[in-house]
Amino acid sequence: MTLPQLPIPKIEIPFDIPLLMHSPLVHFVIAIPILVFLLEILNLFMKKRAIGGVSFFLLTLGVLISIGAYFTGITDGNEAYAALDTADIAVKEALGEHKLLGAYIVLGMALVLMLKTFAMTGLKFFKALYILLFMVLLVLLFEQGEEGGELVFEHGLNVKKVQTLDDTLFDTNEELEELQESLKKVNSELQSYKEKAKEATKAVTPEVETQTDVSKEVTVPTSSEASTVIQNVDTSVESGVTP
Repeated sequence: MTLPQLPIPKIEIPFDIPLLMHSPLVHFVIAIPILVFLLEILNLFMKKRAIGGVSFFLLTLGVLISIGAYFTGITDGNEAYAALDTADIAVKEALGEHKLLGAYIVLGMALVLMLKTFAMTGLKFFKALYILLFMVLLVLLFEQGEEGGELVFEHGLNVKKVQTLDDTLFDTNEELEELQESLKKVNSELQSYKEKAKEATKAVTPEVETQTDVSKEVTVPTSSEASTVIQNVDTSVESGVTP
């Protein structure tokens, strides 16, 4: 159901509204008007002032409860909206339409109560208009109840268990992000250590190569070569000493 937007002023509540209070109140918002409508139909035949007084009292109570249901719905709706993913566009739109229809119901309940006051004067015009508008209000209430049921049972909005799971998932994601950041720091430090090790290896390698080159230049004669040299020296000495 597509309804025109209403210029709803933002009203600041001087106290915090507890979460998950919307569901208990909306049952009374639907049940009280149905009961009042049945009483009014009954009173069309019985025409008892006492029945009219009871219906007036119940309507007044219904208006007050509908106001409470509207503000608790805003509190629960904001909490549910924040828990939705960016891809849940259809659910967000349905949540916005549910809020708008709730505003229409609050205004409709107040208007029905006003017409009830005029109808108690005995004018048939106000009585007929009161019953007609009451029927329209009941249609809106049934539509609102159906949309609210879809948001709760199909999408899990304002369900305590689902909310707890969402909170746990959110905490787990935060811990995972912290672990990923720690892992990045460890990898960065490990990369730094590797670069320092490479630089240290490069600094030590030239000294090792120099020592290797020096060892290659020094040649130690073998034992056979040394014996040959000694024999040549002895022969030269003997030849020089002989007269």
